[in-house]
Formats: sequence, structure tokens, C-alpha cells
Amino acid sequence: MNLYNPQIDPALAPEPAAGPSARRPSKAEAEAAARTLLLWAGDQRSGAAADLAADLATILARTGAAAYPAFSRSYPHDFAAGEAYVATLPDLQNGPESLIKGTKTGIQHVGISNFRLPVRFRAREGGEVQLETSVTGSVSLEANKKGINMSRIMRSFYRHAETSFSFEVIDAVLDSYLADLESYDARIMMRLSYPMLKRSLRSGLEGWQYYNVALEMTKTAATTRRIVHLDYVYSSTCPCSLELSEHARRTRGQIATPHSQRSVARVSVELVGTELLWFEDLVDLCNAAIPTETQVMVKREDEQAFAELNGAHPIFVEDAVRLLCASLESDRRIGDFRVVASHQESLHSHDAVSVLTMGETFAQASLDPRLFDTLTAGR
Repeated sequence: MNLYNPQIDPALAPEPAAGPSARRPSKAEAEAAARTLLLWAGDQRSGAAADLAADLATILARTGAAAYPAFSRSYPHDFAAGEAYVATLPDLQNGPESLIKGTKTGIQHVGISNFRLPVRFRAREGGEVQLETSVTGSVSLEANKKGINMSRIMRSFYRHAETSFSFEVIDAVLDSYLADLESYDARIMMRLSYPMLKRSLRSGLEGWQYYNVALEMTKTAATTRRIVHLDYVYSSTCPCSLELSEHARRTRGQIATPHSQRSVARVSVELVGTELLWFEDLVDLCNAAIPTETQVMVKREDEQAFAELNGAHPIFVEDAVRLLCASLESDRRIGDFRVVASHQESLHSHDAVSVLTMGETFAQASLDPRLFDTLTAGR
């Protein structure tokens, strides 16, 4: 019986006949009547719907049809799910391989993304800072397995969530993944905004600069990789525009200003050895390569100093990645690395971009089509 057949208008149903010789209503008439009853029950604020379900069950039983179950329509606050009950619950995600849909093949990454919680991180100068952190956790999936229990990823992470985080702690979380999910490799990425107190160029004012940072760790039976990603935001003055502006001043007495723009470099480094590389260390390496980092607090003397600093360090986007390459290569704690730079130009309606990689870890023939869109200089 289709109780919600839109083709039946309850208003058009014939009046039932009276007396012992009344004819049996047609199927269409019965459907219309049932639909009317359900619409009526939906307007009630009491237990009318439950009463109606019981009445329908009686009617169906009289006709020889299967009894209509009288489901409870209130949340059972006092119900407790014991071990025996939980054992009866269906688990399709971890079901047999006969449930696999599509090609029966292995999957490189399956897990969760943007699972957020507060995490404590150590600072180079001592102490800790608690920051909201977005976690992506995934494991590989073998071809003969239907899926994974995704809640185990979060439970594995929460076992260590009260600990001040380091790569050693992340390594312990990955070991939990491998054990809990019976996988052959696992990975974690933790994204956060890390604050550093920065001093202005000349006035001595201080303000908090925030850096988009990500910690990434992958673990297989053969290898473990530790990677730090950092977005470094700076000002880039075009060398060509600077020379053209000076030419106009010198030859024609025409005031002109070179174009410069807020720019960003995403630096990704693989850590090697046992010596710790702090977030602050990586910022220092970037600042040594490109000193024109955007400022937090400025007075007039700072603004003038920043103009002079840009004039002393004009760079094309090609210069930016090569300067950062030289700085990163000089640090023995860093192995393979990648630098992706975007100069979001004030002259052009498009950006100038560049990618430089060193080593096999970041070598790739193809780029994410939206890679440069994610390099926003707005921090």
C-alpha cells in the first residue's frame, strides 16, 4: 500500500456506504483514507500518531497482512548500549571483501580531514602555546578490504592529545594507526597558525606575526619521513620597475614609484638527523634569504625603513626561490625541500609564480591545478 501516493486526492474519495450490505472499498479508496489519517496525525501535538499506528496494525492484522510495527517515536534517554548489544550492531565499513564496490584495488589514502582540537606546542625560547590545530589522518587500504573504521583515527590521536606535540609524539600516533587499523602505512598532517612576536624595524614596537604551519609525517614498513611546511609572507619590489622609475627621475625629473606587492613562499622541508628544527628556525632561514617580510606594527620611521629595505632587496619571483634555496641548503637539519612562490602583482592582473625542488621527496611532473590559488598573502 502506498500511503503517500500523490495521485490520490482525499477530498475526492467517496463517502462510505452504511449498513450490512455496504460494498468493500476499493484499493484506491483505502489508500486515500490512509493518507488522510496520516495527514491528520501529522497535525496533532499529542500521541495521535502512535495511536494511529496501533490502529493501523489492528486493521492490517484483520486483513491477514503482516502486522505493522508500532515504532517508538521518542528518544530513549535511559537506554544503555552494553557490550552484548554493541556486538550485534552491523559494521558494513569493515565488512567482507564481497561488499567492495568498483574495482577491487588498493587505495593509497583513506581517512579524515579537518579534525580540529587544541594542541600544545613548544616554543624555541621556552614554554608552550596551545593552538587550534586541524588534523588530517589517513592510512592505506589493501585491495581485499572494504574500508576502515574512521573513528579509530581520532581515538588514536586523542590518546596523545594531552601531550606537548613533537614528531616523536606523532610517530607514536602513527604506530597506533598501524596497529588499530591493520594498515601497512599511515600519515598525519597537522595544520596550525603559529604566533611569533616581531619587532618593528626602527621604532621598537612589537606585534604578533602569525605563520601558517603544517607538520607532516608518513610511515611505512621501510621509511619514516618528517616534513614541515611554512608560508612566509614578504614584499617583493620588481627590479625592472625600480630601474624604470629611477630612469624617469634621473632623465626627466619625473616622479615614479616601482611596483611592489605582498608575496608568499610556501617552504616545505624534510627533516634529517636528530637535531631539532624549530618553527622559529625556519622563519629565520626565510628571513635571511628575503629580509622584506611584511610588518606587524609600524610608525613613520618604520614605514620609511621598509621602503629602504625593499629598495635594497628588489627581487623577481625567480630570485625568491633561488635565494630561499641557498638558505635552506645551508642548514644540515634539512634534506629534500620544495619552494613554491607567488608574487601577487600590483602591475598585472595575474600572479608571477615559481616552483623549485631539491631531492626526490618533492619531485613531481604534475602540479595540483589549484596549487597557486592556495598561496594567499593575506596570511
